[in-house]
Amino acid sequence: MIILKKTLMATFNLSSFKPGPLILLGIPGLEEFHVWIGILFFIIYLVALAGNGVLLYLISVERSLHEPMFFFLSMLAATDIILSNTCVPKALSIFWLGPQEITFPACLTQMFFLHYSFAMDSAILLAMAFDRYVAICFPLRYTTILTRQIITKIVMATVSRSFCIIFPCVFLLKRLPFCRTLIIPHTYCEHIGVAQLACADISINIWYGFAVPVMTVTSDLILIGISYTLILRAIFNLPSRDARQKALNTCGSHVCVILIFYTPALFSVLTHRFGHNIPRSFHILAANLYVAIPPALNPIVYGVKTKQIRQKIILSFFPKGNQ
Repeated sequence: MIILKKTLMATFNLSSFKPGPLILLGIPGLEEFHVWIGILFFIIYLVALAGNGVLLYLISVERSLHEPMFFFLSMLAATDIILSNTCVPKALSIFWLGPQEITFPACLTQMFFLHYSFAMDSAILLAMAFDRYVAICFPLRYTTILTRQIITKIVMATVSRSFCIIFPCVFLLKRLPFCRTLIIPHTYCEHIGVAQLACADISINIWYGFAVPVMTVTSDLILIGISYTLILRAIFNLPSRDARQKALNTCGSHVCVILIFYTPALFSVLTHRFGHNIPRSFHILAANLYVAIPPALNPIVYGVKTKQIRQKIILSFFPKGNQ
């Protein structure tokens, strides 16, 4: 009886244990290069903020850009700014000042916005694929199909789906007892990385953290693939070469952004699954690049490949050259 009582008390104390601050180490094995890595990430961070900020400004002030495609693009830019600000500033402080503490609530907050931003990006890319499908396959009905009400419903579905997928991760982590040294060999908090510090079974975390996001992203990729199959079929049925070229150009920037977003994700999944001989430092560096680079490249791709945005940038920032 006494033994049982002590066991129950130990279990209660363990389950009610409030974790203290966690320590983020950065990229173990590359500490001597942290300063230079930080400089690179700082440049990428500035490009991301400036590029997405310019996109949001142009889309908000230029009435000619008040179309569904550019509205979805503004959502992508806003999400990329959230993603950059969620991870990069903390990573820079680690690269330049050494290992940093982060409170458990702040860690959960960072984890939520990190995964939420990725889920949002995937959903927005799907919405943009649907927009291109309607624009090319049903050009005469474009404005009647993508009405303000439909766009509002798409936005609400995108936001609510991403929230419902990621928010349970917060509770899956809060239920865990933490009794080990809370040191994370990374620059930011992510779901499984934090769960592995717990001294309890994390099977639910592993299954949910892997299955639900993968199924969501896979379904998005399948739907995007179906959209572009129908788009390509419609394009190659167009009568003139100029019409086909114009239709392909309207999709070029979106396809580039899709590749920028999904290619590193697939690479990361494959290296974690099969790349057991790859150094851990490489995995962590690749994960940091995946957080930093897409938000910086997306506005550049749209600025270069989208004629309307390219013209507005030239008119806004180089007015004398157009007189």
